[in-house]
Amino acid sequence: MMSRFVHKGKPVTDRPRFRPMELTLPPRERTTSTSSLNEDGTKRRSSSRAIKRPKFDDELVESSLGGQGSTPLNKIRTRNPSLSTASDCSVSLPPTPSVTSDVRKRLSSKSSSKRARKGRGSQSIVTKDLGRWKPTDDLGLIIGVQQTCDLVTVHRGVKFSCKFTLGEVQERWYALLYDPTVSRIAQQAMKNLHPDQIQAVQSRALYSKAEEELLGKIKSNSNPTLQTFEQNLKENPHIFFPARSAKSLFAHWQLLKQYHLLPDQSVPPLTKNGPVKDFAEAEQQIHDSELYESSDDLLEHELGVASRGSKREIRLLEDQVSKWQVLVDTVTGISPPEFDNQTLAVLRGRLVRYLMRSREITLGRKASGVNVDVDLSLEGPAWKISRRQGIIKLRNTGDFLVANEGKRPIYVDGKPVLAGNKTKLNNNSVVEIASLRFIFLINLDLINVIRQETAKLSGH
Repeated sequence: MMSRFVHKGKPVTDRPRFRPMELTLPPRERTTSTSSLNEDGTKRRSSSRAIKRPKFDDELVESSLGGQGSTPLNKIRTRNPSLSTASDCSVSLPPTPSVTSDVRKRLSSKSSSKRARKGRGSQSIVTKDLGRWKPTDDLGLIIGVQQTCDLVTVHRGVKFSCKFTLGEVQERWYALLYDPTVSRIAQQAMKNLHPDQIQAVQSRALYSKAEEELLGKIKSNSNPTLQTFEQNLKENPHIFFPARSAKSLFAHWQLLKQYHLLPDQSVPPLTKNGPVKDFAEAEQQIHDSELYESSDDLLEHELGVASRGSKREIRLLEDQVSKWQVLVDTVTGISPPEFDNQTLAVLRGRLVRYLMRSREITLGRKASGVNVDVDLSLEGPAWKISRRQGIIKLRNTGDFLVANEGKRPIYVDGKPVLAGNKTKLNNNSVVEIASLRFIFLINLDLINVIRQETAKLSGH
């Protein structure tokens, strides 16, 4: 039926409703089509295609494990929003495909690879948990305790891969006994040992008391052979360690004999003359006459020749002492110098000796165009000294004066003489000019004669 109502003064009929058509299309080209009439009466068709979007991991697993009878999602989005909101426009989807054999193989290979990685990780954990104790150490510890039943003997006798203390050996043994994790790891590591390593550890196993008692039955004065120990090994297989051989038994018996450990042997005394004496008792028994050595003529002759040669060298050195003393005195200026009749004073340095034979001399550094009486550059580095540093002058009174004409000060007995000033020089005065030191020595005899003549002239 058609219902009528008035819109803007014109009768309008309702648009007829059409049910959406259900189409079954291939999975990738499935669309939903609907048809309706436009206002002019023509048919209008609209279709929507399922939106393709990537599936997440959980959806992939769900689709692969769902099987053929699994139900799909509720609805698929369409491009037309009017169709997605309608309750009647539902689209039927094809069933989910079943899991193929290739997919199952791929999944099984991934799970097996994960298990293999876990197995490798557990093996690495096993090797890491061993720590300093190697499988050979654990095997040697177990065998040693089984043979001796004493951890102290095992600590002393067993050669481990590294040096363990007695406390560490005890702690490891208790861990092997009472810690299930350590015990399981150690057993697994020992099972993986190479047979050669196991044989090497067993060959170094300690000997038990029962084994040494059987070896002690062989007398020390006898000459046993390998056949003797082979027979002993066959007769007592329950006592000897399984890894024992006739050769190893023979070697151990020889060690027992060497250290006097066989039952029929006795330890010899240290000395045949009684107990051991201490140092004081032994010293009292030594006679002084026994300490003197017998004379050797050849040795005495050689010593005499060496003594005469040494005495000859000493006499030659004593003769040269006076010459060396004169040389030392002239260089250091310690002894009083010998002045001649023409020398008024001496300016003595470490290397050079300057003689003053006139009443006035100039000090400085010799250069082109400048002549000085005393060239201080001959004594040492004089680049800080002025070309005309100073003047030493003798007065009529017999006094010596030094005047500074350079830029740097002159030190006389530690007192500075600045430029333009002058001071008196005494006998043995120390003159220092730019780190060069000199001793000023006066010829007192000649100066006294000059003073006397001056006094006579002034008296007349």
